Amino acid sequence: MGTTDIMLIASCALFGLATFLLAYKLFPQSFMDNWRARAREERRGPSSHEVVARHAVVHRPPGALAAFGNALASTFGVHCRGMVRDRWGEKMKRRFLALGRPELLPEDFIARQFLYTFFFGLVGVLLFNMMKRPLWYSPPFFLFGYFFPYIVLRDQIKRRQQQLIRALPYHVDLLTLSVEAGLDFGSALDTVVQKGQAGPLIEELGTMLNEMKLGHTREEALRNLSKRVQVMQVGAFVSNIIQADKMGTSMGRVLRVQSGQMRVERAQRAEELANQAPVKMLLPLVLCFFPNIFLILFGPILYRMFFVGI
Repeated sequence: MGTTDIMLIASCALFGLATFLLAYKLFPQSFMDNWRARAREERRGPSSHEVVARHAVVHRPPGALAAFGNALASTFGVHCRGMVRDRWGEKMKRRFLALGRPELLPEDFIARQFLYTFFFGLVGVLLFNMMKRPLWYSPPFFLFGYFFPYIVLRDQIKRRQQQLIRALPYHVDLLTLSVEAGLDFGSALDTVVQKGQAGPLIEELGTMLNEMKLGHTREEALRNLSKRVQVMQVGAFVSNIIQADKMGTSMGRVLRVQSGQMRVERAQRAEELANQAPVKMLLPLVLCFFPNIFLILFGPILYRMFFVGI
């Protein structure tokens, strides 16, 4: 490692230190209070009024480093508020709802974009400098850092929605059994929240149950549930329940039909994924597996033909 590499590494470390000192000097009290509050929240866990269900999924940062990152994004996010456009802000709020984190702010997301852009850009500059390559190869790292928060957000939303879809048939069955046993819809929903499997669906059902207890009508709570999760299967389930409630149809019968339909859809989805498996395996087999087999089988023969002679 040459002198240039050492100087570049030192400059990266000094840049990180300068970022921290800038945030601390500009907003000493608010930055440190925010950091301490987030770290204290991570240690103590959620308060009683923050837990919407007994098995609710608790979102907590993994440690003090994440608390520092969140505090840094919140500190610089205040100054990014003017960059938030109304349409984009509403779009991001819907994404945060789908993520199950409605407390997140669009301006903090923009601050994370800038921070990741600088971080990955510095990594790219350092990498190409150590490889003795021109530094103008590094702009793709800046571009990747800018879109990295979008990639993480999209993957987390997709993973959460998949968990919701997988958990929906079982909990609809449990809701159906509770209603057919003689409970009203609210009591049956409370039974599902207490007895159901831990996951995002129980968290959303717990939020819906709390809304009904706070005075919202069943239709409003159901529509809010569909708006939060943004899953087609949940939207169809909510529409059928609202329609049955308006028409006076037996709730147990409607839930029984919905439960059977969801089980059929789950089997069809599993069959569709199984049919896609050979197609997804084709490219790794052609590029990785078959060349190794041909090399093992015909490599010795070709070696003897061209170098040893037969």
